[in-house]
Amino acid sequence: MAQEAKVHHYRALFLSDVHLGTRGCQADLLLDFLKQNEAETVYLVGDIVDGWRLKRAWYWPQAHNDVVQKILRKGRKGARVVYIPGNHDEFLRDFLGTHFGGVEVVDSIVHESADGRRYLVIHGDQFDVVIRHAKWLAFFGDKAYETALGLNTWMNVARRRLGLTYWSLSAWAKLKVKNAVSFIGRFEETLSDEARRQGVDGVICGHIHHAADQMMNGIHYINTGDWVESCTAVAEHHDGTFEVIRWTRPAQVIEVDEAKAQPVAA
Repeated sequence: MAQEAKVHHYRALFLSDVHLGTRGCQADLLLDFLKQNEAETVYLVGDIVDGWRLKRAWYWPQAHNDVVQKILRKGRKGARVVYIPGNHDEFLRDFLGTHFGGVEVVDSIVHESADGRRYLVIHGDQFDVVIRHAKWLAFFGDKAYETALGLNTWMNVARRRLGLTYWSLSAWAKLKVKNAVSFIGRFEETLSDEARRQGVDGVICGHIHHAADQMMNGIHYINTGDWVESCTAVAEHHDGTFEVIRWTRPAQVIEVDEAKAQPVAA
C-alpha cells in the first residue's frame, strides 16, 4: 500500500492514538499515509498529541510538526476535520464546541455512513475504569509503556544489524498476556453496550491501541488502533463499507498477527 503513488479517496478517515510529542510516534509513516489518502471528513479520535509526555519533557521534532501541518492543510483544501480529545490530549476538552484552524473540537459525535448506519465516534477513555477511578495508576502504566517502547527500540536496532525485520514487543505482549487480552475484551463489550444504549448501529473508538472491525452482539465495533505500534487507520468507502488499513513498509514492520493485518470490510 505505502509504495503506491496513487492517491486514494475515501468518504471518511478515522485516526487515533498518534501520540505526537513522544519518541514512539511513527510520524514519518503517518505523514506518508496522509499524503496518499484523502477523505471528505477526517476524524481525529483522541490522543493525537500526548500532553502527558510533553509535560514531563518537551519532544517535538520536525516530522511531528509536518503531521500537524498536513492535517490542517486537508482542512484548508475542503475536508471537514473533527477532533475528539482523549485522555492524553484532555487539555483540549476545555475547548469543546470551538473551532481552531478549521478543526472542530467535540467530546463525541455521531457519524452517519453512506448506507445510513449511525456510529458513535468517541475516544473511549471515559469507559476505562483505571482512567476514571485511579488516574495515578494510568500515569504509572504510561511510564511502564514508555519503558517498553524504549526497550523495543534498542531490540530492533540489534534485529536490523542481524538483517531481521521490525518486531513490536509491546504489541506482542498485548496479544499474549492474559490480563491485557481480558481488558481488551471488556473494553470492546463496554463500548458496544454504550452504542446500544445510545441507539446507534456501531461505535468507532481508539484508546487501547488495538485495531478491530467486528460485530459485538449486533453492534458494529470498530477500533482505529494507533500510530505507535501498529500504524493503523480506519477508512469508510463511498459505498458505506469500512476498512482497517495497516500502513507498513517492507523490511521495517512485521505483523504480530497476519490474520488481523488484513483489511476487513463490514
